[in-house]
Amino acid sequence: MKFALHFWGLFCCLYALSKNIYARPDAVSVGALFTFNSTIGRAAKIAISAAVNEINNDSSILPGTNLVVEMQDSNCSGFVGIVQALQFMEKDTVAIIGPQSSVIAHVVSHVANELQVPMLSFGATDPTLTSLQFPFLVRTTRSDHFQMAAVADLVDYYEWKQVTAIYIDDDYGRNGIASLGDELVKRRAKISFKAAVRPGAKKSEMASVLVRVALRESRVVILHANPDSGLTLLSLARNLGMTSSGYVWIATDWLSSFLDSSPRLDIGLLGTMQGFLTLRQHTENTRRKSMLASKWSALVKKDSVDDKFLINSYGFYAYDTVWILAYALDAYFSRGGNISFSNDTKLHEVGAGGLQLKAMTVFDGGRLLLERIQQVNFTGATGPVKFDTDGNLIRPAYDIVNIVGSGLRTVGYWSNYSGLSTLLPETLYMKPAKRVRGDQKLHTVIWPGETTVRPRGWVFPNNGIELKIGVPNRASYRQFVSVDDNTGTVRGFCIDVFVAAANLLQYPVPFKFVPFGDGSQNPSYPDLINNILTNDFDAVVGDIAIVTNRTRVVDFTQPYVESGLVVLTSVKKQSSSGWAFLQPFTIKMWCVTGLFFLVIGTVVWLLEHRINDDFRGPPVKQVITVFWFSFSTLFFAHREDTRSTLGRFVIIIWLFVVLIIQSSYTASLTSILTVQQLISPITGIDSLVASDDPIGFQVGSFAESYLVNELGVSRHRLKSLGTPDEYKQALELGPANGGVTAIVDERPYVEIFLLLHPKFAVVGSEFTKSGWGFAFPRDSPLAVDLSTSILQLSENGDLQRIHDKWLANDVAGSMSQNNELESDRLQVYSFSGLFLICGVACLIALAIHAGILFHKYCEQRRQVSADGSSRSSRSSFRAFLSFADRREMDAHIASKDKAAGDHSISAASSSSVSTTTSC
Repeated sequence: MKFALHFWGLFCCLYALSKNIYARPDAVSVGALFTFNSTIGRAAKIAISAAVNEINNDSSILPGTNLVVEMQDSNCSGFVGIVQALQFMEKDTVAIIGPQSSVIAHVVSHVANELQVPMLSFGATDPTLTSLQFPFLVRTTRSDHFQMAAVADLVDYYEWKQVTAIYIDDDYGRNGIASLGDELVKRRAKISFKAAVRPGAKKSEMASVLVRVALRESRVVILHANPDSGLTLLSLARNLGMTSSGYVWIATDWLSSFLDSSPRLDIGLLGTMQGFLTLRQHTENTRRKSMLASKWSALVKKDSVDDKFLINSYGFYAYDTVWILAYALDAYFSRGGNISFSNDTKLHEVGAGGLQLKAMTVFDGGRLLLERIQQVNFTGATGPVKFDTDGNLIRPAYDIVNIVGSGLRTVGYWSNYSGLSTLLPETLYMKPAKRVRGDQKLHTVIWPGETTVRPRGWVFPNNGIELKIGVPNRASYRQFVSVDDNTGTVRGFCIDVFVAAANLLQYPVPFKFVPFGDGSQNPSYPDLINNILTNDFDAVVGDIAIVTNRTRVVDFTQPYVESGLVVLTSVKKQSSSGWAFLQPFTIKMWCVTGLFFLVIGTVVWLLEHRINDDFRGPPVKQVITVFWFSFSTLFFAHREDTRSTLGRFVIIIWLFVVLIIQSSYTASLTSILTVQQLISPITGIDSLVASDDPIGFQVGSFAESYLVNELGVSRHRLKSLGTPDEYKQALELGPANGGVTAIVDERPYVEIFLLLHPKFAVVGSEFTKSGWGFAFPRDSPLAVDLSTSILQLSENGDLQRIHDKWLANDVAGSMSQNNELESDRLQVYSFSGLFLICGVACLIALAIHAGILFHKYCEQRRQVSADGSSRSSRSSFRAFLSFADRREMDAHIASKDKAAGDHSISAASSSSVSTTTSC
């Protein structure tokens, strides 16, 4: 019974398997749509035929089913391609290989979605052909989204900020360049000019486009075209001198595909593209690739093609596309799929007229076949073939190719995994991804002009248009910027610096100054900067402070003037008092100094007490000696002699400390008594903010926003002032009479003001650090070059000479004379090092003295114990103190007398015993 059940199960399995095999159709009809006479189409036609032949001869795939591919030539016509795609839909085609064109793919994909016929395109690279909108369009090549990311990484690697894009104005060109723009923005770069070329444009139209490109400042050109229009554009560009030194040309993979297909490269053609970079879809060195490449010549000859050509990357992808479909159909049939079609009810509702719309039917198994296509996983001619969740082939990568001499030279690779590298992408997938800028590497590129020096990537536009440079039309401090109302001439320190820097550039920069403001009062500097954002000005030159909120919207050059906010206020003279001699030191300094005098006196007494009669005597005398000795060292008038080595060591160090303190005190007191002292109730920005008094600021200065936003000062306390006279009047009136207690302004303005009004002064220190620079639009290369020029002006001394021409030589002196309102009192911190050294010396001396004293005390105790004397009834500590207080010579004599006395007693005792024995 059990055997019968097993036999029945085996029979059912064999029957089901036989039914599945025999359910497979004898042939599967597949369409192929591309342009036969094109760079991609020529290679694709041979590759597709080769793949079909291999599949039909391979019994392991599609057993019992013959794959039939019907190819149609769209002949580079979008209309013809659309009609042919619709004809395939009428013939119950289960899938279409193609279309090659992105333009056709956009239209036909809507039909494929409706009729559920998968289309596998090996040539449509338009990044907007996504699986979300067109689920039945499967891209079996690389999306231009990745190619444009590679181009953007190249631009970023060579630190170019602007590029010009030339492209064919169709879906393929527009959407590819749009993707490039998105990728450049991520890297803080941009497309400065988009030059669209009409499909099928004449040479005169193309030349007109190239002339407009030549007039732009960017010299980095991205060419996204097809071989026909692209080669014509390159030939015209060479005639216009646009392929010479200084230019950078980066062509997308259309150029590498064309060159790879050519068995013999024309020297004249290569001469139009010397030093160019182009991208090539990277294909790994697989077994299938090697086999296909080895028999390619035979396949071309078998196809009876007159022109000899080589396979390119698109040919390999077309070859893999057929295998993708074959593996998917095999899986589809293995899971019980069959070929059946049904009518589309939506087409019946449409009036067909002369069109045979009813002939187009829905493929019932289209969605299941699409799932099998998306699940394929094998190694093809291009490498691992597998789709990610977005419907793209995994591991997108490109070769970076440099056209040099008579051939092509690979200078590196780009992959979505690791960016730019000189290593093959497939070797990097087993390593951690590194997209750090320092890890991005390429081999040396030979640029147009046969140079290896990286082109700057831009020049000043040769279009005859002058730069509109905004300058503030100031009403005050016109030494920096001034505009003559009659002639319109712009002069000043800032203007001369800009002109001198511009003259150092290696290229001419035509410009004109445009005054901003009416001249009656200082203009608003935030509004002046915003004119760059609105393109009213190409740059702003003047006394423009470099502050954080401005750097977020514009780029600044290297600062040519150091600046920062300071507090300007009125001051009054301070007369000396009878207690002026106490002012050089702070209270803490006086206390610490007096304490150290007592400490030194005590330490010297401890070191000298046992050996020096000057430090002995009654207790009262010894205390007086300590005080007298310590304070007499201040005048180097101490009478007591120091005999111990440790005492002399401490005294030498202390006298050095006293010398420094005495000299500093004398200098400070002299300054207090002889130099005019100025005082103010405001001591700096902290005391100014803490008060409730009005604060002045210059009209148009960033000081207002800084006080309000950064320091939290209420706006009602702020008062705008326009001219130095208004400064003077407001400070003289004071807060009680409608004036201000202080003015917060930038240091260069305050320096000029103090020259005219020396009775005012700066209090505290500069509480911000910034500078003045010239403002340009974000990522402007001119800002970088002018920064270099400003550094050159600083190094060769021209910047200082311009400063001396417009600003008085003693400006810095005026600040130094008024920078401090009163001399700083000497702090303990200033002498902490000296006190530390002296304290350590005292501790070392005391430690050594205590060790020696304890050692002598122990020797005495051992000597007394050896003599057999009885122990003292006093405690050991009191005995040690008594020993330490005893004069060293007396202690020695007393020890000897005691020992002699003990010896006499012992001798007498021995004599008595002897006499007794004798008797």
